[in-house]
Amino acid sequence: MNPHLCLQVKAFVVQDIPLYHNLVMKHIPGADPELVLLNHYYEELDRIALSHMTRSEINELLGELGFYKKAKPEDEVREEFQFSPAKDSPFKDEPPTNPPLPSLPQRTPPQSPTHKPSILTYNPSEWRKVGMSQYH
Repeated sequence: MNPHLCLQVKAFVVQDIPLYHNLVMKHIPGADPELVLLNHYYEELDRIALSHMTRSEINELLGELGFYKKAKPEDEVREEFQFSPAKDSPFKDEPPTNPPLPSLPQRTPPQSPTHKPSILTYNPSEWRKVGMSQYH
């Protein structure tokens, strides 16, 4: 990987990833930087190599894909962007339910014990980037 681009990707990981909602970094030793797009059920939709991209190109790509970028890492994410970059909740077609009783557990999205949330990964010498959510 070009040393200049390596520094660009490192800057993206350190300074920009904390600003993105539903984008997580996962370190995978020896892997090239790559954005892996997953749907709500953690099924892979696409892979995009990042090793040839600058920091601004990666940010532009995430914007085009619909990832929500906060001004500051601690900022709240508005309700309409909770599932970004997906357009809607995976549960939008299900009939609304009454609020659960206090003794009942809250509903959470389905999870598979073998799948992990999407991720972005950085290794100082090599990279892998894994993103999140349905991008449509």
